[in-house]
Amino acid sequence: MRLGLLTAAFPTLDLEAVADWAAANGFGALEVACWPSGEGAARRYAGVSHIDVDALDDARAQRIVDLLEQRGLVISALAYYPNPLDPDPAAAGAAAEHLRKVIVAAERLGVEVVGTFVGRDKTRGVEENLERFGRVWPELVGFAADHGRRIAIENCPMIFSQDEWPGGSNLAFAPAIWRSMFEIVPDANFGLNFDPSHLVWQFIDCPRAIHEFGERIFHVHAKDVEVRPDGLYEWGVMSAGVGWQVPRLCGLGQVDWGAFFGALYAVGYDFVTSIEHEDRAFEGSAEAVQRGFLIARDNLAPFIH
Repeated sequence: MRLGLLTAAFPTLDLEAVADWAAANGFGALEVACWPSGEGAARRYAGVSHIDVDALDDARAQRIVDLLEQRGLVISALAYYPNPLDPDPAAAGAAAEHLRKVIVAAERLGVEVVGTFVGRDKTRGVEENLERFGRVWPELVGFAADHGRRIAIENCPMIFSQDEWPGGSNLAFAPAIWRSMFEIVPDANFGLNFDPSHLVWQFIDCPRAIHEFGERIFHVHAKDVEVRPDGLYEWGVMSAGVGWQVPRLCGLGQVDWGAFFGALYAVGYDFVTSIEHEDRAFEGSAEAVQRGFLIARDNLAPFIH
């Protein structure tokens, strides 16, 4: 297994600078952010483009591959996390169109996995969203299969603030929904980018989920979470985590990393664990973000072999 990182936490550095730092500090893989170039961030840790897929041709792709190989790095996945089920048809269509470009870029780069969200209309229930999922996603997964790529859906509910309440902007947040998704789209190239932090604050058994869905886990995010008792007291579970679930770096929250890696190894996962940095205590400069990644690296290192 390799330890990697999601490059979205470095919006001010180019890919070469991120690769230089990652290689010098014991990382073996990059999950490379591929939002539309020049779009800017619509939310924290989004809008970052370390590979401009619109400008990627075979020659540029080869230069990127060579750059990383020279540093002993691989690309574990291309990362683009939009809302293809946005209630605004123009926004949903733009998300799906850019996702197709990321899939083509992954083929050019020889990257097997594209990490993304299924999306959601936050004002509508699960059943209505699953119906729309069934209209939108079979074609996208088929497009990925035509290009020999796998789609890995992250299980983040995308509900961190009042503007994302009540439903969040990503449907794929719980095992019951994953089962329904895989019934609607049973294709072998459609799976999960598994993040334990989002299960902890939902009180979902993380190792059990890994054992049930192990064959569908294509990629792994390593992020911790702190459940703050005062916020939970003030707002309760009906707030869907707003005000009391706080993203932290690995080892600074409540994920049981021993149980997590134990389950991953038990189901045969042996690819990349990609650290996702969303910890506000380590923001404000590239140096602060780097310090955060090193804390996470040191806490996960005993499990990576």
